[in-house]
Amino acid sequence: MSESSKMWILAACGLVFAQTAASLLLRTKNFELTVLSDITQCILLLSGTAALLPNIFRNQGRNRLFWALMTLGMVLWLSNQLLWIYFEVILGRDVPDPFVGDIVLFLHIVPMMAALALQPHMEQDERASRLGTLDFTLLLVWWVYLYSFAVLAWQYGFTDEQAYSRNLNVLYLTEKMVFLGGLALVWLRSTKSWRTIYAHWFGASLMYSLSSYVANWAIAKHLYYTGSLYDIPMALSMAWVTGIGLLAGDSELKRQPASLSNTRGVRVARLGMIAIFTLPLFAAWSLFDSASPTAVRNFRLVVTFVAMMVMGAMVFLRQHLLDRELIRLLRTSEQSFEDLKRLQTQLVQSEKLASLGQLVGGAAHELNNPLTAMLGYSDLLTGTKLSGEQKALAEKIAQQVRRTKALVSSLLSFAKQVPAEKVRLDLNTIAQTAVKLSHPELGTRKIDTKLDTASELPKVWGDSNQLLQLCLHIISNAGHALEEAGGGLLTISTGVQDDSVILEFSDNGPGAQDPQRVFDPFYTTRPVGQGIGLGLSACYGIIQEHRGRILCHNRPEGGAVFRIELPSADPVPRVSKSADDDAPSEPLEDRHASATLPLRPTP
Repeated sequence: MSESSKMWILAACGLVFAQTAASLLLRTKNFELTVLSDITQCILLLSGTAALLPNIFRNQGRNRLFWALMTLGMVLWLSNQLLWIYFEVILGRDVPDPFVGDIVLFLHIVPMMAALALQPHMEQDERASRLGTLDFTLLLVWWVYLYSFAVLAWQYGFTDEQAYSRNLNVLYLTEKMVFLGGLALVWLRSTKSWRTIYAHWFGASLMYSLSSYVANWAIAKHLYYTGSLYDIPMALSMAWVTGIGLLAGDSELKRQPASLSNTRGVRVARLGMIAIFTLPLFAAWSLFDSASPTAVRNFRLVVTFVAMMVMGAMVFLRQHLLDRELIRLLRTSEQSFEDLKRLQTQLVQSEKLASLGQLVGGAAHELNNPLTAMLGYSDLLTGTKLSGEQKALAEKIAQQVRRTKALVSSLLSFAKQVPAEKVRLDLNTIAQTAVKLSHPELGTRKIDTKLDTASELPKVWGDSNQLLQLCLHIISNAGHALEEAGGGLLTISTGVQDDSVILEFSDNGPGAQDPQRVFDPFYTTRPVGQGIGLGLSACYGIIQEHRGRILCHNRPEGGAVFRIELPSADPVPRVSKSADDDAPSEPLEDRHASATLPLRPTP
């Protein structure tokens, strides 16, 4: 603890010592002792408030709210003391009974109870603070209602000083016991610095509770007067608060992990519901309490009705906030589930490719040697004197061996995991080159292409050969599908979405039979001998190596779409939202160039 804090605590203790000395020397009620006692207690409460106040600004989140509520409780306590000074020092007369300031003293513990309900020593979801604040307000209204029902009814409904004092003392004692129970609970559940803070709060609150109880007993026995020995423990509890504030400022208040069984929020909400359910019971008590005057019963019924309206509106608001939170959580869980399914699909695909690579790496080279020998012998056999039928059979053997060698070669190429050197590339250039190279093949199949590129497209990091191979294979794949349909249109477009550069291939053909399986190894819909089903799997591997995504889906109006997403190598400019943004938009943005290339041969 710093030297200034120690001097501050010594000054507070000096005030307590001064009041003790005055109480011992002046054992009778007099104006000087009253002034000294009231001003001393006011200074002690002001000191405690000032010591707690800096903790609000040096903390964040629930810690800040905790100290703000504790400081609010001290401010209410100080306000009550100022009212006592007004009557006893300025006006020079005793505080009246009933006293209008009693409700301020009664309510000063409510913010402190709400601060304990926050449990700032535990790690919790900060989003629960909004509902916790509403629960605190609900309980605050309930305590105000209890005070109005039990105490104010005998002040404004029907004045009875004896009933007023009796009910006030019982209700105030109950409130202090609840607060002490909450302090003991959080004290036992906390650790390190927070445990020390709670222990000091418990000690100061226990001393204040006992001293106020003894003071009320002395008032009933006509033994109490302001500045008497009964005020010394109360002044000491006020000075203790100053030490708590300074100790918290010099301590590092760390949160401890919350247990899985922590149900603080549920308990607080249930307390609020129980508080609401007590209102009809109090209303019934008011109706059937024949011992109370009619004015008291009517006052209590009106107060209960008002409390029902206010607390009912708060419950409606709380339920509205809960509904909004549940909807948000539902949407978040749905999005997480979709992300999990997509990640699972990608994981299964990656495992398939990895397993296939391991299999091919161990077997392909072993297959090449006997295949080379078989091809050589079949060529020698074809060159010998054979009959026509025998020669045809030998050529078929050579053809099948060559096909097998091509398959093994494709497997070896597919299984290569050597990362290529990547440079900054323009996907527009890659797409235009792929269209030019595919021009002869697509033209013979009566297929038109439409190139739709974006202006100022961000660059991507990639290998130009691999990305060009990917584009050519997807174009070839679309060409086979459109050829079976007698021709059609293939659209190649580029654009930007979020931080990704998009390349799309869409056609108006029959579409993919199973878009979820097109990237599986050896999956093909072509006749036997026209494809081995490794091309799109190789494309998938290329995109994975480029840290991108490749997706396939069918268009509602017909045709398949292959969508490639690659991370941008340049910062993507953010376009401010306009009124037109609410209209449905295409997946690709910032398109400006659109050209249709007629590839059908002219007569």
